[in-house]
Amino acid sequence: MSFDHLRKAFHLGIVIAVLAVAASAHAGGSEVLGQIDLRGASKAAKTAGVWIDGQYIGYLHELKGSKKLLLLPGEHDITVRQGGYLDFDQKVTVRAGQKQLVNVKLQKDTRIQYPKVTAEIKLDVLPTRAAVFVDGVYTGHVSEFSGLGRGLLVTPGKRKITITLPGYQTFETDIDLVANQKSTIKTNLVKGGPAEGTSLSQPQ
Repeated sequence: MSFDHLRKAFHLGIVIAVLAVAASAHAGGSEVLGQIDLRGASKAAKTAGVWIDGQYIGYLHELKGSKKLLLLPGEHDITVRQGGYLDFDQKVTVRAGQKQLVNVKLQKDTRIQYPKVTAEIKLDVLPTRAAVFVDGVYTGHVSEFSGLGRGLLVTPGKRKITITLPGYQTFETDIDLVANQKSTIKTNLVKGGPAEGTSLSQPQ
């Protein structure tokens, strides 16, 4: 990771996993960082995607241990998204050397009407922690829709699939499905996209 990417990460205040060691070297030690622990009791919350200051960083349940969430002091906006649920939004003030717990509770979006007839998309994509969008709407991360007995159910017709992860080039494809059709999207994301710490908002 280049120094320029590190500078961008510090500017946005997002430091996770792979940046922890570099942060210590450039910021004078990990004591200048604060830790945020995100806790979700439900399965929907544990598999929900997490955005910090508009940057997708992964799904909630993986942000622990070597991937614990370390941020620079100051205010940060946390957004947790899951398909079929209302966004969970919370602003936190991070203090150096301190740990904060944020309990994430998701509420179902009652405005959503699920289709009676569907088509299925299976994902064979790496990395599996990448975010998946259908027609610009976040639906989950790759591992939720890959493997035996798993798939992404969508309304038949032409759908735009976007798969994105910081540090990789965004993958986009259009797929036209008929009712009850099953299709597979297979790809490995190519490294070289916006780095960790670079703003990565929802597809438009």
